Amino acid sequence: MPEKKTLERARKDAKEGKAPSTQAGEFVREEMEHIREGKHGARNTKQAIAIGLSKARRAGVELAPPKKGKASEKTRQQAARDMAKGQSSSRRKTSPKRSRAVRGALKQEGRSAASHAALSRQARSAARKRKQSS
Repeated sequence: MPEKKTLERARKDAKEGKAPSTQAGEFVREEMEHIREGKHGARNTKQAIAIGLSKARRAGVELAPPKKGKASEKTRQQAARDMAKGQSSSRRKTSPKRSRAVRGALKQEGRSAASHAALSRQARSAARKRKQSS
């Protein structure tokens, strides 16, 4: 469950008419903080970002799933499920067993995914994939 401050910041961004990706950025920032604090780890920066985006979708941010060809079919399906969970009013709580398993798996991962160097590397590679504007 996202922290209260994160939800407030995301709602504020939505009220100001900012893009869903900007609203989702608050959840990604929270995820990076969690990794740096040592709450859990992530295999790489991309995974940390994916966890943040998933949280955003579940919290109700209208962030569309990635387009066909940009991500695997599994990723797109999971994003669609996350979005549906965020849009529905009746939410089922994650079972304690599953929650504990996920937390345990993330605890074993490293903390370097949220380092400044890793984030910089991720940003550069993402920028390189976007088409260059002249």
